Amino acid sequence: MEFLYKVLVFVCVTIVLVYTWKIFNWGLIKPYQMGKCLREQGLKGSPYKLLFGDLKEFSTLIKEAKSKPLGLTDDILPRIVPLFLDMIKEHGKNPFIWLGPRPIVLITEPELVKEVMLKNYQFHKPPSNPLTKLLAQGVVLYEEDKWAKHRKIINPAFHVEKLKVCSYFSYYYLQF
Repeated sequence: MEFLYKVLVFVCVTIVLVYTWKIFNWGLIKPYQMGKCLREQGLKGSPYKLLFGDLKEFSTLIKEAKSKPLGLTDDILPRIVPLFLDMIKEHGKNPFIWLGPRPIVLITEPELVKEVMLKNYQFHKPPSNPLTKLLAQGVVLYEEDKWAKHRKIINPAFHVEKLKVCSYFSYYYLQF
């Protein structure tokens, strides 16, 4: 009976240690390694803040932006994504921010955006929520071959001539 008790205690302690290590690795070690790797590649960004990252700062900036009245200009970005704009001003063209323990790279150069969008085999999307997959399907969620196939299907709809015709009809129908 005593042996069984010791084995049970050993198994429980082992399980607790394994999960403690996984949480420690997920919330502290991996984010610091990813931040170091991003900085070695020449990207700049805010330092990692334990568990929440830049989420607290983001919510504070959103509340601050919404408390101010909206001006008459077309510039709504400071109201919608103030953290992104602050990071771009502070750290340059392609900064990274922390959403929890995960870094997000903000790509602002059109050439890099095009490269990421066209090389769908090299740049994979993060795993999405199963509920999102159930409710929303389309080119945004597709990967690799399925994405390429659907992109070819919808690409002709965005030719300049078709967009001009579409804008003409929308203008015509709005007049009446």
